[in-house]
Amino acid sequence: MNESISQVLAKLAALEDDLRVAVEEHESKVLFQIHGKKVEFEDSVRAAHRKLKRNFFHWLVTNRPQNLITGPIIYGMIVPLLLIDFLVSLYQWTCFPIYGIKKVRRADYVVFDRSQLEYLNFIEKFHCSYCAYGNGLMSYMVEILARTEEYFCPIKHARKILGTHPRYRRFLDYGDAQHYHTRLEAFRVRLKQAD
Repeated sequence: MNESISQVLAKLAALEDDLRVAVEEHESKVLFQIHGKKVEFEDSVRAAHRKLKRNFFHWLVTNRPQNLITGPIIYGMIVPLLLIDFLVSLYQWTCFPIYGIKKVRRADYVVFDRSQLEYLNFIEKFHCSYCAYGNGLMSYMVEILARTEEYFCPIKHARKILGTHPRYRRFLDYGDAQHYHTRLEAFRVRLKQAD
């Protein structure tokens, strides 16, 4: 990768970090504070949330019928999701120590904090937990697979692809045969620290 592209990527990563910090500071100052796994709102905000909560029967009557009809299909996906979770975790637990790759912390990706929102009824909290699990699981799996790809084949594709993981940016350019073997070990060493 040429030097100017490397510099732009470094600036982009720094800007993403700055944005993440700014968003976190804004959220914590305006709405809530996080203490461990507990999210705390000011008393006035909690009271306002409670007033906006819809009871189950009102929610059921005003809910879109298609949401109720498709519910069994959506929630039927829990079986494959649990199987994927088990298999990807098993892969990481067994293979990553052999490769010397730092393990991915599941808790960094699968987060259940929406149940603390007092304006949601128990069905809405259940929906939120399901979505948090499914999307968190996919992000967890992407990071495990990204670390695997970085270990075995840190090469960009010839074609542009959508939705690449953050590690992909620093992969070797397609066709860069000169640097492949010399840089492959550097990728593997970096994975022991796994940023």
